[in-house]
Amino acid sequence: MDAGKSLEPSVSIRSLRLDFGAVRVLRDLDLDIGQGEFLVLLGSSGCGKSTLLNCIAGLLEPTDGQIFIGGRNVTWEEPAQRGIGMVFQSYALYPQMTVRGNLSFGLQNARVARDEIERRVVKAAEMLQIVPLLDRKPAALSGGQRQRVAIGRALVRDVDVFLFDEPLSNLDAKLRADLRVELKRLHDRLGNTMIYVTHDQVEAMTLADRIAVMRGGAIEQLGSPDEIYNGPQTKYVADFIGSPSMNFLDGTISGGVFRAGDVAVALDRYAFRGKAAPDGRAWFGIRPEHVATGDAARGLPFTAEVPCDLVEPMGADTLVWATLAGQPFRIRMDGGARVRTGDRLAVGFDPARASVFDAGSELRV
Repeated sequence: MDAGKSLEPSVSIRSLRLDFGAVRVLRDLDLDIGQGEFLVLLGSSGCGKSTLLNCIAGLLEPTDGQIFIGGRNVTWEEPAQRGIGMVFQSYALYPQMTVRGNLSFGLQNARVARDEIERRVVKAAEMLQIVPLLDRKPAALSGGQRQRVAIGRALVRDVDVFLFDEPLSNLDAKLRADLRVELKRLHDRLGNTMIYVTHDQVEAMTLADRIAVMRGGAIEQLGSPDEIYNGPQTKYVADFIGSPSMNFLDGTISGGVFRAGDVAVALDRYAFRGKAAPDGRAWFGIRPEHVATGDAARGLPFTAEVPCDLVEPMGADTLVWATLAGQPFRIRMDGGARVRTGDRLAVGFDPARASVFDAGSELRV
């Protein structure tokens, strides 16, 4: 969380559990979200992130536990009473209404004064750059414009907490990137608490003050994007974050040295909380972008020569699929790299940039 953000919780979740019959979907979750924080719930399909968001919104009733918004227990309150604004993946716009009508409909039902409705609609439209669209209907809008209207409908409610359920997933890659920037600017301008659900790690890394990586209805790790990326606490988090994902070598640690096949990596420089690296089976992880090649690999603590099994030019980057210790090993190189399938490539890395996980528990050691 940014230094300027309040540590006082805006949303608090206590021992939250949700069962669908015999299936436990959320598992005794505890989470505090600070005032003005942008928190991203990140995970693969079925991990419980949208379910958690729907519980906060009041669209699902938890089996057990409590939810507090602004210090008030809202666990059993209706969605309209919770003081939240929600943006859905499907836009959920009224097709027969103009943009102005979609933005003002909820305020009219709440019997807000006409002058105040107009003020809020114009303010939200200016903020989202949709003023010229106010008299159009959704059918005459592009996907990006519809998503702006959906966001605007939440903004006009003038609430402290906004909930976003994968709002950009239906858009093309360029439009997603553009709207990510707009959402970040919007948050910086408003300073409201935002809780955002996504399976896209790029969205999570670029938008979040903190990321909650979810798995099996529980939070696997909670931390800043830097903490999640550079200090994953489990092998699952290390594997899920990063594109391409982290390389993992399956081997053993003995006497402070990790061994996998003919590869031996001294872990003397690795800080195992002030202790020697524990002996036993382990996973050794190194990110593809932390692998140096050619002359840059010389002088590094670990160097080797690997065969290139496949080369994928990706424009700005070149992704090389290789083999190290008989196991798949990916290397991210500059887009101008001159390397072809079948080449042998000198590689190296600093073990201090690696992550080591116990093979049994898959926890960071």
